[in-house]
Parts: sequence; C-alpha cells; structure tokens
Amino acid sequence: MSAIATPAVLGALADAVLVLHVAVAAFVVAGLPLVWAGNALGWRWVNGWRFRAAHLAAIGIVVAESWLGIACPLTTLENALRSAAGRAGYAGGFIEHWLGRVLFHDAPEWVFVLAYTTFGIAVLAAWLRYPPRRGGDGRRARPLATRRQA
Repeated sequence: MSAIATPAVLGALADAVLVLHVAVAAFVVAGLPLVWAGNALGWRWVNGWRFRAAHLAAIGIVVAESWLGIACPLTTLENALRSAAGRAGYAGGFIEHWLGRVLFHDAPEWVFVLAYTTFGIAVLAAWLRYPPRRGGDGRRARPLATRRQA
C-alpha cells in the first residue's frame, strides 16, 4: 500500500463518497417538492432548464438502475474504498441500507423498484405540468435579435 492510499485516507474518501451520495439523494428527493412549491409561490428558478434537466436525469438513472438490477456506482465505489481501508461495506443499495437503519425495517427489492418508478413518474408529470424554461434561472430565453442588440 502506498503512503497516499493508507486506510485512513481510503476511509476518508469512502466518507466523502457517502456525503456526495447523500447530497445526490437529497437533490433527487427535495427537487420534486421544490418544483411544486416553487411554481405555487412564483419562484422562477425552479423551472430553470439546468436544474430541471439535472433532476430528471438523476431520477431517470435511479429508475433505470433499479429496473436493470444495477448497483449504484457511488455505492460500489464507497464499498470498494471501505473494503480497501479494511472496513466493512454494506450489502444492498444505498437507500435500502440507510433507510433500513433509520426505520429498522428491511423491505424486498421490488418495493424500492416500485418506489423509484413511482417517484420518477411524479418527476416526469411535474416536468409536463411545469415545463422547464431555457436559461439558467428559469426565464424564457430572449429572441436572438434582442440578444444581439444588448
């Protein structure tokens, strides 16, 4: 083992991947209520193209992974780093593991596939109900002639 890849460094990297994974999961989960609330409250940024496309892509990846039975790459990376650091990883997926720890309940895999799919459909429905707008802040893009004059 090199001086850089010590168990402490590998463990810290695994923890950093965990933090990133939590942030991605929070973005996916919180994004949908933000779109609903933002449209009800007139927040234009919630319909920004980048935000909405990133949100739809993120839940799309989660749904595809669950339907295909593919482990999340962040879970795989975190577990590999923990293993290389001499620590125990966890079995199953990220959400299943942490939700199980929080709720003290294990659910069959199909429950999570159904939940991810239902959530993905809700995100797609919000996309159709509140379509994103071009431009990073949700404003409609100005016509090309107007942009050239500015």
